[in-house]
Amino acid sequence: MRNLEHDAMTFARRSHTACGHLRKYTKLPYIVHPGAVVSLVKTVPHTPQMVAAAWLHDTVEDCPNVTFELIGYHFGTDVEELVEMLTDVSVPSDGNRATRKRIDREHSAKASPDGQTIKVADLIDNTTSIITYDSDFAIVFMREMAATMDVLTEADPKLMEQAHALVLQYYTNHQKG
Repeated sequence: MRNLEHDAMTFARRSHTACGHLRKYTKLPYIVHPGAVVSLVKTVPHTPQMVAAAWLHDTVEDCPNVTFELIGYHFGTDVEELVEMLTDVSVPSDGNRATRKRIDREHSAKASPDGQTIKVADLIDNTTSIITYDSDFAIVFMREMAATMDVLTEADPKLMEQAHALVLQYYTNHQKG
């Protein structure tokens, strides 16, 4: 019998390793991030397809040899569609960072509840490392995260509560004078 989660984890690990992808601040193997996203997704009601998509959520965006079609071939259309929902659609030629993030937010707003739930888990994990390792960028990222959370109206409430608590904690700890 096929183990969808194990297959997705293996595919994601191999894909990120093949393209030399490491975590930005720690230089750890990139797979630690999808693993953390999976752990968060598993704390709320989830499906095997959600877990697989959580493992795979950055592969198309970050690994040049991975396509949506390849994800669909190996993991089925449900996982492919979730990965599409989680992949940024903006490109540098769309404009400055604010414009690109607006385009990506509009894309996230159209995601299914399952897709939005995975997106919130992704935001939570990214927040932790950005606040810890890049306080200057955290100022920009936290503003973007709050704006993204505003459009994730169908995400799991427990993860949304956790994400809102991170934002509140950040702004409480970083209020100016």
